[in-house]
Amino acid sequence: MPINVIMPALEMAQETGKLLAWRKKEGETVSKGEILLEIETDKAVMEIEAPGDGVLAGIKAHPGTDVPVGQTIAWIVKPGETPPADSGPSESGRRITSEAVTTKAAAVAASNPNDGARLSPKARRLAREHGIDISAVRGSGPDGAILEKDILTAVEARSAAPASADQSLSTVARLMAERTAQSWTTVPHFFLTRTLDVGALVEVRNALCVNLEKTAGLRPSHTDLLAFLAARVLPNHPLLNASWTGSAIRRNADINLALAIAVDDGVVTAVIHQADKLEITELTAQRRDLAERARAGKLRPADVSNGTFTISNLGMFNVDSFQAIITPPQVAILAVGRIVDRVVPVNRKPTVRPTMNMTLSCDHRVVDGAKGALFLDDLAEAIRNPKALLA
Repeated sequence: MPINVIMPALEMAQETGKLLAWRKKEGETVSKGEILLEIETDKAVMEIEAPGDGVLAGIKAHPGTDVPVGQTIAWIVKPGETPPADSGPSESGRRITSEAVTTKAAAVAASNPNDGARLSPKARRLAREHGIDISAVRGSGPDGAILEKDILTAVEARSAAPASADQSLSTVARLMAERTAQSWTTVPHFFLTRTLDVGALVEVRNALCVNLEKTAGLRPSHTDLLAFLAARVLPNHPLLNASWTGSAIRRNADINLALAIAVDDGVVTAVIHQADKLEITELTAQRRDLAERARAGKLRPADVSNGTFTISNLGMFNVDSFQAIITPPQVAILAVGRIVDRVVPVNRKPTVRPTMNMTLSCDHRVVDGAKGALFLDDLAEAIRNPKALLA
């Protein structure tokens, strides 16, 4: 039986996805789980796997096309089999699209009651990307619907206007701006800071780099070690690994560490799933792979989903300390500064030691000050004696 390949819904409010490239040509054999195509959503560029085995046939969407969620874009058939006739969105796709359109329309109507115009999916995406106010656009479609060409006309008209200092945001940068603003204005943040002696951490990392570079070609970073230690400490502090649902606390069964990664036009958080079950070599290899694919725009849906706790390290940018913004529905994020030599008291004598500042941001609806402090205390102890957990 033919298997339909649909434009997937990767986000709750997603209405369309942009097809960037087919990784297979029509008529080629594909295997289930093999990368079949690349799409772009508001979150990132994603690689989509084939849903079954067979031959790719009946391609209905081409690179550069915006496709409604749930719409069939190709078929996977058996050799000699003919793909079915055109079909509409799948039930799940139709439901998600309907919800997204309703939600979007309600939001637009609430903020701009004079705007009753309808937008094609392409026009809506272009308006978002170019920052066009649709209330100022005259639609040329049936019943005044705003089409792609209407948005392009508005973009050209704005370009012809006197130059200004305004700069359009990329998809990643715009999404980051929206989500951080939402988090900062809706989540009751509070912050806890510790300054730690990280001499033992530095020694262990140096030793691991020497040993693992020879045996596995790996050089664990300080972020890798911190992620490894945090993953071992979090099971003892389940509220730090929980999620806020809007009305209740959900305790997550898995420790899925999200690591903030700087890319050309913003920051993405890639997730290492079940990090508490990984050895340092496995965690290091996964983190390196995620970082490389994030910077190349090759992350997959699973790479950015279901994170339960985030670590953001700006030490490599010579930042001493900072306060990070929580990524909902997570309830905590650990901000890590650089390692720097400071004079500290050791046995009541001034001594130069490598130190590091950590700041824990917490959602006060779930985590109170005492619980956050206890987590930091246990993590600090693990950093002071990393060999105990690495053994």
